Amino acid sequence: MNNNNVIEAQDLTKMFGDFTAVNAISFEVKKGEIFGFLGANGAGKTTAMKMLIGISKPTAGKAKVAGFDVYKQAEDIKKNIGYMSQKFALYDDLTVKENITFFGGIYGLSRKRIKEKSKLLIKELGLEEVENQLVGSLPLGWKQKLSFSVSLLHDPKIVFLDEPTGGVDPITRRQFWEMIYKAASEGTTVFVTTHYMDEAEYCDRVSIMVNGKIEALDTPKNLKQQFNVANMNDVFLKLARG
Repeated sequence: MNNNNVIEAQDLTKMFGDFTAVNAISFEVKKGEIFGFLGANGAGKTTAMKMLIGISKPTAGKAKVAGFDVYKQAEDIKKNIGYMSQKFALYDDLTVKENITFFGGIYGLSRKRIKEKSKLLIKELGLEEVENQLVGSLPLGWKQKLSFSVSLLHDPKIVFLDEPTGGVDPITRRQFWEMIYKAASEGTTVFVTTHYMDEAEYCDRVSIMVNGKIEALDTPKNLKQQFNVANMNDVFLKLARG
């Protein structure tokens, strides 16, 4: 594995019976990069991510994440990454503070470290007034920002975000991306899936999946030049039309 890469995939494939959900994709992600994994719903983004985070075994191909093999070292991968799923991952029937404490324990942090992290996180998110409130009572935008922060509790090398801004308002989306930039500036590699093509502009590089294949991979600027269009949505439309 190249020392500058934290993810390397070669011909990574996932089949369900006769259906090929992910078709021999190859790419790498560099340290500290914000890497956008784009495509329409059903393009294979989430299936590919599940293979990379060690919860779904590939049918063929190979991949390493944080230096660990997806086939043989899935548990090591899980310890070195953060993950925010498409569906809200925290517990609605626990308070903000209880969720942070619970996940801090799962990540193996000491009680002292959990207390320090909890205080810092609640202050950064401006949740002091609701820290003892059930998470289920919070607006979706607050839940999503809290979920992202919790995925970073153990200072992972890479954080995987699956459609993190789905369903939230434009202001919250912008705030969420500010949090992503902050995490990247502090050395965390961010691997983010989205079907919002305007969010591609915020990434260092993007890959675009169509029907299980990566059909384009480069910086947003280079892709727009390559396809002679003004925005990433038009790049996607050209690829989708074949």
